[in-house]
Amino acid sequence: MNRAELIKKLLPGFIPLFVFIAADEFWGTKTGLYVAIGVGLLEMGWVGYKEKRFDKFILFDTLLLVILGLVSIILDNDIFFKLKPGLIEIILVAILAVSAFSSNNIIGLMGQRYLKGTKFTNEQEIQMRNNMKILFFIFAAHTVLVFYAAFYMSKEAWVFISGGLFYIIFGVYFLIELIRQRRKKQVISNEEILPLVDENGNITGHAPRSQVHNGSKLLHPVVHMHVISSNKSILLQKRSATKIIQPGKWDAAVGGHISAGETLEQALKKEAREEIGLTNFSARLIKTFIWSSEIESELVYLFITYDHKYNHIQSDEVEETRFWTKKQIENQLGTGAFTPNFEYEFQMLKAQKII
Repeated sequence: MNRAELIKKLLPGFIPLFVFIAADEFWGTKTGLYVAIGVGLLEMGWVGYKEKRFDKFILFDTLLLVILGLVSIILDNDIFFKLKPGLIEIILVAILAVSAFSSNNIIGLMGQRYLKGTKFTNEQEIQMRNNMKILFFIFAAHTVLVFYAAFYMSKEAWVFISGGLFYIIFGVYFLIELIRQRRKKQVISNEEILPLVDENGNITGHAPRSQVHNGSKLLHPVVHMHVISSNKSILLQKRSATKIIQPGKWDAAVGGHISAGETLEQALKKEAREEIGLTNFSARLIKTFIWSSEIESELVYLFITYDHKYNHIQSDEVEETRFWTKKQIENQLGTGAFTPNFEYEFQMLKAQKII
């Protein structure tokens, strides 16, 4: 459930309160209470008719309005009634706290219940929790302010803080979030778009390059190719020291992402040409596997080729290329000279007696 849907679900429950505030100004507490209760009942009936569901939050809000209103009338003291919005917000703050700071995402479960068939990706879960943390602090601060206004400020100030200020705060929050999202989209629009896949390679969606490298573990396809000489030496490339992932380490000769709309063959030829200047080669797919690290998950299509007449192209991504013998590689395993995924693939090549 995103921010807009969350607020859409919660705000109708506050309508009886705001109706009471307005009616109380014109007709007094008792009449205002009757009007607000009537509005609450009508609202529950309307939601039931239009959305075919029973809104427990509106019922809770209306019943709490009745209880605190009656206490206020009996004791002839409106402090109980003034505390009502604060008491409601305490419940909301508790729900947000549990959802944002624990493993029990109550709001996420509510979203899946109300929005049938909805499933959240890891990235959406992370974003949802970040949003709920912000909402938690906003609700908590506003709750403290409501309690302070109930005891120490005028009725007019309490009315503004309990009602109008609530919407102003959220209006500002949503405006800031809207601007931030638009700026984010502008940045993303300039990025390479990658396909997202399931473990069988079926495309399930798309995401910008930065999002698949941010720890979201969005599975995306890549190509790796090992170039093997006639004496079974392996061509390796030394990754640039400026690379974000595994800088300065030796890796497979060819490796890169498959872009959106690009075929496996197109991606392999592009990466081979760009990284080591290899063209007009034949390659064989020997394995498809999932490789996961702390920041990403890749569906790796692993190829080998015996066409080793290449022309290394100096680039920002590759510092150096050279052939390594099997013994030279084995002497350096576990020292940090190679990327972890290359060491994994090296053992795979040995198991299949390719080297």
